[in-house]
Amino acid sequence: MGVVSARLSELGIVLPTIAPASGNYISHRIVGSLLFISGQIPRIDGVEHHVGVVGRDISPEDGYRAARLCALNIVARVNAALESDLDRVVACVQLRGFVNAPADFKGHPAVIDGASDLLVEIFGDKGRHVRTALGAGSLPRGSSVEVDAIFEIAPEA
Repeated sequence: MGVVSARLSELGIVLPTIAPASGNYISHRIVGSLLFISGQIPRIDGVEHHVGVVGRDISPEDGYRAARLCALNIVARVNAALESDLDRVVACVQLRGFVNAPADFKGHPAVIDGASDLLVEIFGDKGRHVRTALGAGSLPRGSSVEVDAIFEIAPEA
């Protein structure tokens, strides 16, 4: 068992089963030493969670939990892309979070902290990243949050 897999076990985190991309795109792409992960919504086992507008339909705390689920799906995508070798992750380079929120909502960073916090819990300092947190008028499937990421990865052993 690798270091990151052991950390997941220690945290009691089980990676979800991920579905193929739901449109005319791919879920990830490796370019050189960078792994790009497409936007992930808070969906587990095909069921959307925390649907709605943060600050209107759901609380910012539920938005935080939604961002955590997005990050969990990101890690599952990374795991699949790296053939279950999460120890190849050198760093999470960038995270972009989109919050479905009303125009007067100002808590985007606190919501996206849900994703950032999970990546740091799992990867430690390798999970620290640059980040953008944006508001959106709507998101796919009525999701409250969508998150995508870029990772630096080591070559296969």
